[in-house]
Amino acid sequence: MADTRAKEEPKGQVSDAVTGNWVDHRAPAWSRPYLRLSRADRPIGTWLLLLPCWMGLALAMLSDGQARLSDLWIAVGCALGAFLMRGAGCTWNDFTDRKIDAQVARTRSRPLPSGQVTPKRALLWMALQTAVSAAILLSFNSAAILLGLASLIPVAIYPFAKRFTWWPQVFLGLAFNWGALLAWTAHTGSLTAPAVILYGAGIAWTLFYDTIYAHQDTEDDALIGVKSTARLFGDASAQWLQGFLMLTIMLFGLAVLMVTITRSPASMAVALMGPLAMGWHMQWQLRQLDTNDTASLLRLFRANRDTGLIPLLFFAGAFFL
Repeated sequence: MADTRAKEEPKGQVSDAVTGNWVDHRAPAWSRPYLRLSRADRPIGTWLLLLPCWMGLALAMLSDGQARLSDLWIAVGCALGAFLMRGAGCTWNDFTDRKIDAQVARTRSRPLPSGQVTPKRALLWMALQTAVSAAILLSFNSAAILLGLASLIPVAIYPFAKRFTWWPQVFLGLAFNWGALLAWTAHTGSLTAPAVILYGAGIAWTLFYDTIYAHQDTEDDALIGVKSTARLFGDASAQWLQGFLMLTIMLFGLAVLMVTITRSPASMAVALMGPLAMGWHMQWQLRQLDTNDTASLLRLFRANRDTGLIPLLFFAGAFFL
C-alpha cells in the first residue's frame, strides 16, 4: 500500500496541487521545489492574474476598433508576465508566510515550510522571475512600463494584509487586477476611465472568488489569528458574495457600455452579454456553495478560470460586428 501511494503522490507534492500536474510528474526533479514555490502545479492563479489583462486589452481594442500586430505581443507578453509575476508573487508570499504556513494543514506541505527550499534560495528564485518579467515589461510603451513598476507596491503589501485587516482580499484584488490597467494602457498609450472601472470590477470579482477560497482555512486561521473575509462574514458569506457578484457585473457592464457606446447596436449588445454571462456563471457557483466542504470550495475557486474566459468570447464576437 505504501509503495502504491508513493507512486501516486510524488515526493514533495503540495496538498492542494492539481492531480496529475506536469510539475510533479514530468518536470526535472531538481526544478520541482522551485516550480511548486511558483504554484506552477496550481495554474488557476496564473489564469486569475492573466484574465484581467486580456479583458483590459479586449476592451481597449473595442474602444478604438483597432487590432494591431503589437496587440498579439501584448496578449502573449501578458501571458508570460502573468506566469512569471504570479510565480514571483507567490514566492514572496510564501517567504513572508513560511512560519504561518507551517501551522496550517493545507499549506504546511509547501516548499518553504516543508524544507524543500531554503529562504535564501527562495529569494533568489523570486529575483530571477522578477528580472525576466521586467524584460518583458520593457517591450511595452512608457506609460505601461510605469504602471508595471507601480504594481510592485500592492504585490509587496498583500502578504502582510491578513495580519492587520479583515479584508486582505481587497489587497489581493488590487494586485491581481493591475493587468487590466496595464494592458489597456499598452494598447492605447494612456489610462482612462473605462480601464479604471474594469479594475474596480476585477477587485469585486476577486473578493468573490478569494472569499470562497479562504473558507478552506477558517479553522486554522482562527487558531493562529490570521484574518480574512471568510472569517469576517462567517455564516453570512453567501449574502456578501451575492453583493460582490452584483458589484462585479454592474461595474463590468458600465466599462463595456462606455467603450461600445460609439459602436453598432449589435456590437454593443453582444459585448454587454459578456458581463451578464459572467454573472450567470458566478451565480452558478453560489448555488453550489457549501462552506463546510473543502473539496467543493477548491473546485469552485478553480472554476473562476471559466468565469473570466466567458466574457472574452463575447468581446471577440463584438469586435467584428
